[in-house]
Amino acid sequence: MRVDTGSQNPLDRLAAALAGDLGLVNAMIRERMASEHAPRIPQVTAHLIEAGGKRLRPMLTLAAARLCGYRGPYHVHLAATVEFIHTATLLHDDVVDESARRRGRPTANLLWDNKSSVLVGDYLFSRSFQLMVETGSLRVMDILANASATIAEGEVLQLTAAQDLATTEAVYLQVVRGKTAALFSAATEVGGVIAGAPEDQVAALFAYGDALGVAFQVVDDLLDYSGSDAVIGKNVGDDFRERKLTLPVIKAVAQADAAERAFWVRVIERGNQQTGDLDRAKAIMARHGAMAAARADALAYVAAAEAALSDLPDDPLRGMLHDLAGFVVERIS
Repeated sequence: MRVDTGSQNPLDRLAAALAGDLGLVNAMIRERMASEHAPRIPQVTAHLIEAGGKRLRPMLTLAAARLCGYRGPYHVHLAATVEFIHTATLLHDDVVDESARRRGRPTANLLWDNKSSVLVGDYLFSRSFQLMVETGSLRVMDILANASATIAEGEVLQLTAAQDLATTEAVYLQVVRGKTAALFSAATEVGGVIAGAPEDQVAALFAYGDALGVAFQVVDDLLDYSGSDAVIGKNVGDDFRERKLTLPVIKAVAQADAAERAFWVRVIERGNQQTGDLDRAKAIMARHGAMAAARADALAYVAAAEAALSDLPDDPLRGMLHDLAGFVVERIS
């Protein structure tokens, strides 16, 4: 796996290569998040959008379009669309999860209220559809509309599977492909579509985004148990406290003895968590190699993402996307 060893990490290198386009995306985001009659909309939106997010998903759209030779204006619209969809889902997620921190700052629902977060999220979804319509591409609209529905479906599936120790890795992957990977794959796929790329290249971009999105979410789940507040931008252990069955927990539950299973029933299914339970959960996962096994799964998806790039044009941007895939897992090395 080829990983950048220079002064910039792969994400920063990609941002530098796309700096001009990103500037246009940021300008469009600021313009389209404005509201003449409801000042709370830009207040809530700006709190999250300007909180230091890396613009990863919009960069995937910009890079995919440029990699396929696109020179028109609409990749900017699509990148802004992807960011609006992502921001809307975060606003809704923080309400559902009753989260207090996002990107190292208090969540919008904590600073304002749940109603504001939900309604502003709805506004951003509407704005995203206005933007994608401006491209004039029915296929682009179909991809992004399907992604939006798939994201919602994944969130509902996670809600119904939560706190159920019978949840399998297959169900977990279905949730992840819905709530996270769907927007990654849509972001890359629409870049190829707007560029008029051959179908094999569009399919390769979809495959890259899908595998990258799964790896990204698995790593996020691992960081909740092994990262730091500064790295993940939220409180370490939030997934545990919210009783989420993420991949390392599912792997540990599958190998649990009677005492360990009783522990997982108490803390996950019944929600009876006590001081020291997070450390005990980490110890159980370490005993069964659950964290290492989940990391190995993430590495396999990284390899799949890298392999998909072989069908794309030979270009410096392709190398940056290759390095970006490896960087996703480097966060937990």
